Amino acid sequence: MEKFYITTPIYYVNDKPHIGHAYTTIVADVLARYWRAQIGEDNVYFLTGTDEHGAKIAEAAEAEGIEPQAFTDKVSQKFKDAWSNMEIDYNHFIRTTDKEHVKIITDILNTLKDKGVLYEDNYEGLYCVGCEKFITEGELVDGKCPDHNKEPDNVTEKNWFFKLSDFLPKIKAAIESGELAIYPESRKNEVLGLIDKQHVPDFSISRSKKSVPWGVDLPWDDDQKTYVWVDALSNYITALDYPKGEDFKKYWPADAQFMALDILKFHALYWPAILMALDLPMPKLYIHGFFTIDGQKMSKTLGNVIDPNELVEQYGAEVSKYLILSQFSFGQESDIRVEDFPVKYNADLVNGLGNLVNRVTNMIEKYLDGQIEIDTKDMGLGSEELKQLRFREALLTIWQVIAKDNSLIDQEKPWELAKDEANKDKLKSLLKELSLDLYNIALALKPFMPNKSKEILDIITAKKVTKPSEPLFPRL
Repeated sequence: MEKFYITTPIYYVNDKPHIGHAYTTIVADVLARYWRAQIGEDNVYFLTGTDEHGAKIAEAAEAEGIEPQAFTDKVSQKFKDAWSNMEIDYNHFIRTTDKEHVKIITDILNTLKDKGVLYEDNYEGLYCVGCEKFITEGELVDGKCPDHNKEPDNVTEKNWFFKLSDFLPKIKAAIESGELAIYPESRKNEVLGLIDKQHVPDFSISRSKKSVPWGVDLPWDDDQKTYVWVDALSNYITALDYPKGEDFKKYWPADAQFMALDILKFHALYWPAILMALDLPMPKLYIHGFFTIDGQKMSKTLGNVIDPNELVEQYGAEVSKYLILSQFSFGQESDIRVEDFPVKYNADLVNGLGNLVNRVTNMIEKYLDGQIEIDTKDMGLGSEELKQLRFREALLTIWQVIAKDNSLIDQEKPWELAKDEANKDKLKSLLKELSLDLYNIALALKPFMPNKSKEILDIITAKKVTKPSEPLFPRL
């Protein structure tokens, strides 16, 4: 039986959702909608959620004077609300504070220990609370973490470690053979470079309770809390009720795990190692680059962090998703130019698609009394691009047809053809061609704009076609 399993990262609840979170979630949503149309609702599983443990969360909760659980409840809900506003249709929203997740993580930890891939050792190093990780001197800029502009803490403590070094040759072989798929190719080469050219140390899977008071207890060591990676990364299988759940048996391995570049190392090295230790098959990883906003790094200090809720308030959910996805190709490091959104909205949606729907339906109503018969055949417009996760390219393919049809109307001048009875067949043939294109445009837009797609399909397949009473896309 065909199936398709899609995941986003679980987003860290130290802050509210921004456009970077939204982008990753939108591409997952579009792909899930596409595959549901191909293989059925019951054969597609789309997972998203929030990562809720760690020192940063404990600090943020303390700063607000509330318990960590109350803090995570509040911020996790902001993600749920944002995805609801953006009409994201996920199957499951996992939280790492979920009781079932914690129970399965405890079992996974015991399994890893029993398999001999964990060991206890002293660790001394530089630790950045903002990154939730140890960093090296070489990563510092002027003695500070480059991402958080803070000096790291010098930490010495006893932790439990995962024997990553034992798995690196197997991971390299899995990447080279395609068993562990990493896209785009440049990111695959980047991971191979990490293995070949850099010393990738074993990673700690726990911290002392004094350092990380908020997290899952290490089942065999009362002084330790599970630290980030086993807890966070394993959500992709705990959500499916690993190891015996029916969803796990049906959906694992993941067919598309989406993430931004900053967590590539953990997903391409740590995660495969954990899966290998559990004797589980490898997923497919898809990585997109960092964003800048109007040419500048996204920063709360600069005040250019885009709230997806504000975009929805201005444009609506479907238009917001279109404006984001149509700006750049998936996988690239990209600049989001918010000042271009109104221009693109009017050009592509008002003057492009909206105008085409208005013109075609108006002429069918006026010249054919609303009567048109079309062959409702799906031409698969943009389908190949979506299968390859080329979201912008799929939209460009659709808009090429829209531009072609608007030009065809200008060239053929149906209003002139309608003046002469001898041209009636030619006019009918032209409007039939345009109607068929509109039908296929609407089908192709279904993963991106399901409601607008339905509006167009309802109009063009009605027994009597009439011009929409309201513009499909009102001018700003």
